[in-house]
Amino acid sequence: MKYIDVSTWKRAMHCEVFRNSIVPQYCVTFDVDIKNFLSEIKKRRFSFTFSFVYAVTKCANEIEEFRCRFVEGKPAIFETINTSFTYLDETTELFKVVNVPMQETIEDYVALAKKTEKNQTDYFISPMANDIYQFSPFPWVSYTHISHTESGKKDNATPLFDWGKFYEKDGKIYLPFSVQVHHSFVDGVHIGKLAEKLQCYLDSFE
Repeated sequence: MKYIDVSTWKRAMHCEVFRNSIVPQYCVTFDVDIKNFLSEIKKRRFSFTFSFVYAVTKCANEIEEFRCRFVEGKPAIFETINTSFTYLDETTELFKVVNVPMQETIEDYVALAKKTEKNQTDYFISPMANDIYQFSPFPWVSYTHISHTESGKKDNATPLFDWGKFYEKDGKIYLPFSVQVHHSFVDGVHIGKLAEKLQCYLDSFE
C-alpha cells in the first residue's frame, strides 16, 4: 500500500467533491453473459461462487481505481486486493463471511476458498480489512436493481459486488451483476472498463 500524492493526483478535486457527498457510494447493475464460463466451470467441477469471485477480482485488480481506499483519512492505493464473500449454511440459513487471499490461478484460488470455507465455523472472524473486495451472492432471484445496508462511514471505499439468479435468453445465459463503489475513486468509465474486462474473461475462459 502507498499513499497517493494529492498534489499531483489528477483525481484530487473529484475525490474531494464526492467525498463531501451525503452518500458517496453508488451502485450499478448490468448483465454479463456467463454461457462459456459456466460450461467450463462445470467441466472442472468448480464451485461457481468461488470461480466467479476469482474472475471479478482478477479483472478489478487490473483497474487501479478499484484498488484505491482511504487509509487513516488519506487516499491510498493497494498493489493487490483480496476477497471476502458471504457463504450460506443451508441448514441454519445463516451466512458466514469468508476471507480468502487472492491467488495467481483460478485453480489455486478455488482450492484455497474451498478449504477456508470448510474449516471456518464462526460466522464472523475479524473486522473487515481495507484491502478486500466484498462479495454477496443473491442467487435466488434475477434482479435489475439492488441496494445495501449503509454503515454511515462516508470513507468506506470497499467495492461491493453482487450477482443474482442467471437466466437464458436468445441462446445466451445472463447473470445480473451489481457493482457498488465510492465515487471519490471510481467513475462510470471505470465500471465500464470492468464490465468489458469481465465479459472478455468470461468469454475466453477455457
